[in-house]
Amino acid sequence: MSKFQIFSDEQIESLRRGGKILRATLDLVEGMIKPGITTAELDKAAEELIVSSGGKPGFKGYHNFPKTLCTSINEECVHGIPSDRVLEDGQIISVDCGVVVDGLYTDACFTAAVGNISIEARKLMDVTKNCLRNVVEILREGVKVGDISAMVQQTAEEEGFHPVRSLSGHGLGTTLHQFPDIPNIGEKGTGATLPVNTIIAVEPIISAGSDAVEQSQDGWTLSTKDKALCAHYEHTLLVLADGCEVLA
Repeated sequence: MSKFQIFSDEQIESLRRGGKILRATLDLVEGMIKPGITTAELDKAAEELIVSSGGKPGFKGYHNFPKTLCTSINEECVHGIPSDRVLEDGQIISVDCGVVVDGLYTDACFTAAVGNISIEARKLMDVTKNCLRNVVEILREGVKVGDISAMVQQTAEEEGFHPVRSLSGHGLGTTLHQFPDIPNIGEKGTGATLPVNTIIAVEPIISAGSDAVEQSQDGWTLSTKDKALCAHYEHTLLVLADGCEVLA
């Protein structure tokens, strides 16, 4: 019996609705990012849009996480907690969000520039986005998890960057994190084979320096140990016979 959760047409429609709300939320937040705004302001706007659209924040309350967004700045890789912290010119910020509709989760992330950023930061963002784009191009029924991992690793390392090996993508559906784990480092032809009508979250998390991470005192935020910049992009993807559908 497959460990993958396979979704009915009705469930897929619910996931599409959740993905639409999630995409609108991330678009709203991205348009707000500028020097001088706080991450708490971004979080408030995100929660208001999700709830008013008929969704539920997927992260708030998950293992007691306190907010709707994860807002991770510069060397912070994942799980940054929105606060009164003010964004400053030259930073990059990764904004991760989840939405629940009809008990089903979608999950997506982008990294954005705050004002004017360095050439290195822009390249890191572009390469990380390309890692995700390249996976979307190869994803279809029959692809193995290792094929995804290898594509992310190759795309990043060819440009001198390093996937954070301790963080990975995942299956999702009735829970936020479920089978399979999808590492950002791996070998082609290995791992579980993807069936039609399963949902996965692919999320390249790429460091400009070391991939070693450490947890902050807040118990959530993970940052690169060497303080190197980190970028993070993520899509929720529906596996199809001849390709995939980007849900969020």
